[in-house]
Amino acid sequence: MSPHIFLVAGEESGDRLGASLIAALKRRVPDARFSGVGGSHMASEGVSSLFPLGDLAIIGFDILRSLPKILRRIREAADAVVAAKPDVLVIIDSPEFTHRVARRVRKIAPHIPIVDYVCPSVWAWRAGRARAMRDYVDHVLALLPFEPAAMRRLGGPPTTFVGHPLGEKAADLRPNSDEARRRISGPPLLLVLPGSRSGEIERMADVFGATVARVASQVTDLEVVVPAVPRLAERVRAKTANWGVPVRVVTDPAEKDAAFRIARAALTKSGTSTLELAVAGVPMIAAYKVSLLEEMIGRAFIRVKSYILANLVLDENIVPEFLQYQCTPEALGAALRPLLADTPERRSQVAAFARLDAIMAIGTAVPSDRAADIILDCAANLNHLRGEAVASAAPRA
Repeated sequence: MSPHIFLVAGEESGDRLGASLIAALKRRVPDARFSGVGGSHMASEGVSSLFPLGDLAIIGFDILRSLPKILRRIREAADAVVAAKPDVLVIIDSPEFTHRVARRVRKIAPHIPIVDYVCPSVWAWRAGRARAMRDYVDHVLALLPFEPAAMRRLGGPPTTFVGHPLGEKAADLRPNSDEARRRISGPPLLLVLPGSRSGEIERMADVFGATVARVASQVTDLEVVVPAVPRLAERVRAKTANWGVPVRVVTDPAEKDAAFRIARAALTKSGTSTLELAVAGVPMIAAYKVSLLEEMIGRAFIRVKSYILANLVLDENIVPEFLQYQCTPEALGAALRPLLADTPERRSQVAAFARLDAIMAIGTAVPSDRAADIILDCAANLNHLRGEAVASAAPRA
């Protein structure tokens, strides 16, 4: 019988991962069946979501206001998994949501194998989550090369590095010879990435706009491109309308990739975007602001030497970061301006980014394919082992 795979994603990035994973699974098992929670990308692979992904678009303490709806969605997702009786449940990123679904499923239907696609940041904060995950996760698929060792050190479930999805699209992000010439010729193109969540956009857009205005006053004919997820495009256009310079907001993935290939430099919020820019070879500065309460909690519990993913993967603080009170137009503008010219600051970043292929196995590993193989093996092996356990426990005639 064809395997039934239930996938639960909690946000846009997980939806994209889920779609690539489904495509890889279909290549291996064409008659596999899929269901779950996702967005437009998973829908394009034939998965109708139980509810809109936008219901889960939360960040930080915004979760408190949305808690009743979130709890309802957790119950709905878990109950749907149990009712579907899939061969494996794959939870994708967004641990605040997906791990609660997994715990509820494990409690009600402990025989269903559960694979976590994207290792939570236990190496940065709340390290105790790693050991707790052993109760409800059978295998973790890690995107970052240092995560399996971190999970072993912290007593977490078995973890395998499958590669980062950026490795699959590195060619789309990197310039050909003509684009490489365009990248270093005029007019310079500046990428600005204030975030993919509404709260991030609200916090970062104004300071980024003021920074862009300062840089534009010193750089002739500066072009500014702001990538945005489609559902937030109008909000991004509204927030960038008063930046004082022409801004092109792009939502089409192909347009975004094209901008990455010719961008001279970038101003971005801390997060996955820093690794995407690094893979593309685009020098950058990164910044982030949160509420005072979130800052206090972060200082008390987060244990990393940088909040920038590119720095963590490279094991070097090569990308300047500006957090909280350091995140000012004056500081950002002063750090960004040298990256638009042939300077030591620019050259050092470009040289560091060239090391990523070896570190992240770019060109040698296809993450979705490796993830698909492990998921199918995990489902088959765990279902077999649990079937044997049930048989051995049954009373003999």
